[in-house]
Amino acid sequence: MLLERADLPWEAAFRAGRAFVAYRRAGGTKTAPMPDFYIGAHAQVAGLTLLTRDARRYRSYFPELRLIAPDSMP
Repeated sequence: MLLERADLPWEAAFRAGRAFVAYRRAGGTKTAPMPDFYIGAHAQVAGLTLLTRDARRYRSYFPELRLIAPDSMP
């Protein structure tokens, strides 16, 4: 399997931070940004489609992110 590690762009880091602030304001209890925020922001900035089982979280914080999720599959 060929894997490539991509650096997190500054724009993605900023968007992850904004998503974390929204999470905390909505009553979230985590004290540090969750990996999902970095993953979602990076995918959105890079124009990627994300395969996930947690579509609800990504749709909540990254509504413009293209997702492939079990609940949206035929």
